[in-house]
Amino acid sequence: MRVHIISDMEGVSGIVKWEQVSGGESLYEEGRKLYTEEINACVRGAKAAGATEIVVMDCHGAGKGWTFNSLIPDQLDPDCEWVVQDEWTEYTEFLEQGCDAALFVGMHARAGTELGVLSHTVSGTNWQNLWFNDVLVGETGINAALCGHFGCPVLLVTGDQAVCAEARELLGGALTTVEVKRGLGRFSARNLPPVVARELIQDGAKRALSNLSTVPPWDPGRPAEIKVQYSQPRDVQKLRFRHGVEVVEPRTIVSRADDWWTAWRQFYF
Repeated sequence: MRVHIISDMEGVSGIVKWEQVSGGESLYEEGRKLYTEEINACVRGAKAAGATEIVVMDCHGAGKGWTFNSLIPDQLDPDCEWVVQDEWTEYTEFLEQGCDAALFVGMHARAGTELGVLSHTVSGTNWQNLWFNDVLVGETGINAALCGHFGCPVLLVTGDQAVCAEARELLGGALTTVEVKRGLGRFSARNLPPVVARELIQDGAKRALSNLSTVPPWDPGRPAEIKVQYSQPRDVQKLRFRHGVEVVEPRTIVSRADDWWTAWRQFYF
């Protein structure tokens, strides 16, 4: 069984401040340790479920040289390999080769979510809203669409209470979710102790992989229309000559194509 673990930092138990997820800040090193151990818990659960190949893809943009490179290599479980990519959604090799399941660790809620800890979509300052065929999504939706394009189902999402609800609404009630904290505001939360959160993640990963058919691969629909509302018109102006991209409002673009992956690449890369 080949398992892809896709991870982010903001949804990890104990992480509630930007300084814990921003490269170079003193609190970032604490955040990296918490992050790596939740990934390890997911790896252990996947192994217990029978995974024979596990690849971790770090999807956290920490800034500087830590972007997509936030986990601590020498503390990572030796039974997995990990990817350091240059651009988000750039690495697709494992999915292209055929992947049985994806497990999402440390996810956060989409921009504007009430009580979503460190909630944002892609860029906390540049992106306001994102829709796939009129469905409002966040980064969980982006990663699920990426996996779904290559026929890989998402079976587990861990993070705060808000993102777990968001994920179930998007992917269905059969999705396994693990809530490791409950947001009290954007920068505050009631957290499970890390050791407890890790036990729950390990168990959740094992349970999620016990039946690979509970959640189908997610396809936002064909043809595909991706709409992005930015905070500033300058972000739109940079895209006005892209093939397949239409400027529909001063701060909003629409990318259209036969499938989601083509529509995404037309404007994101």
